[in-house]
Amino acid sequence: MALPTYASPLERVWYYTYLVICTLIFIFLIAPILIVVPLSFNAEPYFTFTEKMLTFDPAGYSLRWYDTLLTLGHPAPETVRDGTWWSAVWERATWVQAAKNSFWVGLWATILATVLGTIAALGLSRPEMPYRRVIMAVLISPMIVPIIIIAVGMSFFYAQACVSPETALGAVTTPFLSEKGCLVNSHLGVIVAHAVLGIPFVIITVTATLSGFDQSLIRAAYSLGANPRVTFFRVIMPLILPGIISGALFAFVTSFDEVVAVLFIAGPDQQTIPRQMFNGIREAISPAILAVATILVIISVLLLATVELLRRRSERLRGVTPR
Repeated sequence: MALPTYASPLERVWYYTYLVICTLIFIFLIAPILIVVPLSFNAEPYFTFTEKMLTFDPAGYSLRWYDTLLTLGHPAPETVRDGTWWSAVWERATWVQAAKNSFWVGLWATILATVLGTIAALGLSRPEMPYRRVIMAVLISPMIVPIIIIAVGMSFFYAQACVSPETALGAVTTPFLSEKGCLVNSHLGVIVAHAVLGIPFVIITVTATLSGFDQSLIRAAYSLGANPRVTFFRVIMPLILPGIISGALFAFVTSFDEVVAVLFIAGPDQQTIPRQMFNGIREAISPAILAVATILVIISVLLLATVELLRRRSERLRGVTPR
C-alpha cells in the first residue's frame, strides 16, 4: 500500500519507521533459515562457515551430509550403489526409517484429525448447538496447553489403558500395539497423540470457512429433494474443501514436527525425524541435522504455498477478490 500524497510529515516518518521495523522482524525470523541452508552444504564437519565457503570456493561445498542421510545405518555404505544397495537404504538407513515413520504416522494422524475435526466444526457451526463456546474451548485446548503436559497425561493414560492380547483386540499387537497390548511404544499411540494435536487446526480452518457459508444453499438443496448425504458431498463439501485441506496440511505439519509427545510415548521402533534430530543433537552432533532441516524447510515452504493457493481459491468461490 503506497503512502498517499497528502500524508503529513509525521505520518511519513511513522510509515517508513513501520517499514523498517517490519523488515527487521522479517530478517530476525528468516535469519536462522538463511544460515542453516548454506551450512548444510559445508564440506567440513563444522557448524560454522569455513574460509572456503566465505570465498565461494567450490571445494568448500559438498553434498556429503545429504549422502549421510542415506548411509547412516547402512550395513555396507561403501559398496556399489546398485539395486541391493538402495534396498538396504530403504530397509536399514536410520534417517530413511525415521522419515518413513514420520510420513506414515503423519498420514494416518492427518486422516483421523481431518475427519474428526471436520465433523466437530460442522456441528459447532450450527446455531442451535448448545454450549458451543465451551465445546470449542475444550476441543482447541491442545493448542493452548503446554505440550509437555499433554505428553505426560497421554503417557500415563496409555500405560493404564493396556489390554490383553486375548481380549477384544485379539492377537493384533503389532505393529499398532506394543507387545503388552499397550498404546505406549506403539504406532497407534503416536498416531492418536498426533491426531489430538492436529484436530484444533482442522476445527479452526473449517470453522473459518463455514463462517462465510450461505446456509440458504442447504435449504435449497433440501427443497430440491437432496438428502443430507447428497447435500453434504454435493453442496457443502466443495465449498469448505479448501478449509479442510488447509487444516489437514497444518495437522500433517504438526505431526511431522512433533517431538515432545514422541519422547514420552514412542519406542525405538517409532523413531521419527524430529526424535532422530533430537537424539543426534544430544548424542553425536553431525551436520547431517542441517541437511534434514533444509529438507524440512523446503517441505514447509511448499505446504505454505499450497495453503495460500487454497485460500485464494476459497475467496474466489465466495466471490471475494483475493488479496
